[in-house]
Amino acid sequence: MDLDEIADRLYGLDVSDFIAAREAEARAAKQAGLGDLARQVAALRKPTVAAWAVNQLSRRHADELAELLDLGEELRAAWAAQDAEALAELTARRTRLSQRLVRLAPSSGAEVEQTLDAATVDADAADQVRQGRLARPLSYSGFAPAPVPRSRPARKPSEEEARARADREAKEQAEATAAYEEWREALAQAVQERDERAVKVATLEKKLAKARKKLAEADQRAEVARREEAHARARLKR
Repeated sequence: MDLDEIADRLYGLDVSDFIAAREAEARAAKQAGLGDLARQVAALRKPTVAAWAVNQLSRRHADELAELLDLGEELRAAWAAQDAEALAELTARRTRLSQRLVRLAPSSGAEVEQTLDAATVDADAADQVRQGRLARPLSYSGFAPAPVPRSRPARKPSEEEARARADREAKEQAEATAAYEEWREALAQAVQERDERAVKVATLEKKLAKARKKLAEADQRAEVARREEAHARARLKR
């Protein structure tokens, strides 16, 4: 029993079944004496519908998805080489493959398409999509590979454009930082709540164990008394 194995099972389920299955897996890990694993499992986030749809593509249409991700590697290589002709061809193929996968997804939408596009542009995103354990859809805010004609020299951005770009990048960084801080706090709160409830459950389990022991002792005394009462009643009839 390990986290990867459990995560694969959970993120392959229907969204509506995720929470109950996650709690069952965490409980099983705890009962097996794997406290750290239980906490890690309990911290796994329920996927959004879009993330779930992409996860299903990695399971139901693995070959088609692999074709798109492999094309992404070619696209990034062509971008690095600034091969305008290859970029134009690969970009067109990416569009066709991406649209086909969106139609195959159990739930389509802009976020599914954005996630697939991110996976063709960014290698880390591709790895996440390939694993099929997304909790949230992905997006890419950097420069996407696109055909760049070699015959036309790059135009140096104006001072105003440079400032606008710097402002945009600063805003994106601030938004990303704020989102990270928000989810980090949410995770800390969730883990704390879970640990507190685990302590309460452990306390109740100890009380229940003591109560069961006392009940067993009472049952034993009742059985002895019942046996002795029957014996005394038999002697009384003689």
